[in-house]
Amino acid sequence: MALSNINTTISKAGVTRLSLFEYRNYESLRLNVGLNPIIITGENGSGKTNILEAISFLTPGRGLRGSKLADIRRLQADEDSNWAVAATISKGDEQFEIGTGIERIVREDYDASRSYDKRIVKIDGNKVSSQLELGRYLSAIWLTPQMDRLFRGGPQPRRSFLDRLVYDFDMEHAKRTAQFEHLYKEWYQLLKQGQGDNLWLSSLEEQMAASGVAIAAARLEQVAKLNRFIEKEPDDVFPNVRLELDGTIERMIEEKPAIEVEETYRNLLKSQRRSLFYGETVDGVNRTDFKVFYKDKKMPAELCSTGEQKSLLIGVILAQTKCQIADTGCNPVLLLDEVVSHLDEIKREALLNKIQALNLQAWITSTDAELFSPLKGKAEFLALHDGILSQK
Repeated sequence: MALSNINTTISKAGVTRLSLFEYRNYESLRLNVGLNPIIITGENGSGKTNILEAISFLTPGRGLRGSKLADIRRLQADEDSNWAVAATISKGDEQFEIGTGIERIVREDYDASRSYDKRIVKIDGNKVSSQLELGRYLSAIWLTPQMDRLFRGGPQPRRSFLDRLVYDFDMEHAKRTAQFEHLYKEWYQLLKQGQGDNLWLSSLEEQMAASGVAIAAARLEQVAKLNRFIEKEPDDVFPNVRLELDGTIERMIEEKPAIEVEETYRNLLKSQRRSLFYGETVDGVNRTDFKVFYKDKKMPAELCSTGEQKSLLIGVILAQTKCQIADTGCNPVLLLDEVVSHLDEIKREALLNKIQALNLQAWITSTDAELFSPLKGKAEFLALHDGILSQK
């Protein structure tokens, strides 16, 4: 793809200071960097991915690993210590101080007390009510080795991958998906326990249908936007993709007005109440699959080779990045963990050249710094050994 059509005079955004406390293998880590690509090299297990994960927690969601909050605290930390991530975010001519971590909440229930970890977020020293606020300051797109298997397993990881792409254009999407999951869980538990009366269940189903149709519509809009962008601005190295959604509600939205789809979805949920007792699947936006096709070969991604799948995934990431820059005028931060695996020399150098041409901050990990020689003098190189980072 020719990058001349992409606006590279963008409002640059990224992390210029990063501090970790009791985070994974780090008792503490402080790092100051610029907005150019940052290459972190070190042996496997040295903590490279942990740095990328910490940055991902500066955006809404559960981070690039989807870990439980309690699993992130350093194993050797004191019992009363909590993990935290703090950062200075540069966005255009402005700077913001962002912090996130956990605090222990104790709740009294009748004659017993219960404690749990709650994630908190602070912007410029002020606690905010929702982590969704983070999306106003930083956007991140990531690629990890675990995602190499994205096209070979069940639909849930692909659905989550798509939803993250939608977040970058529609911050309310995160709220809608969280609301739907909460409603679905309550609906499911009531039916399993036989405690919900018809009025209560009907109220939940009405809310689920409204949220579900909004989720499906946002997914369809993002897929259409990316398909249009790829058609207009095809890549010159990585395979171009065609994206599709395979879901009952999405198909209905393409044929009927949203108000009719809501009513149909509501009736569908009501008709599936008994399905839960027999372990059957409940259809809806929670079952939608995100399909990726190798456009030139007219082949679904799951039938492509491992190397082709990696290239297809990079193609989606690049299209999303370029589309976001063109649409919002502000770049995302790329978090690329061992991204050069399964890439030949031509594609590896092409990817690095594209990252440089897009003029954005990318955090890239590898065990071999020499693979990134095209970026020497244009990127920051950091070596990680025994939890200590040094500049190369």
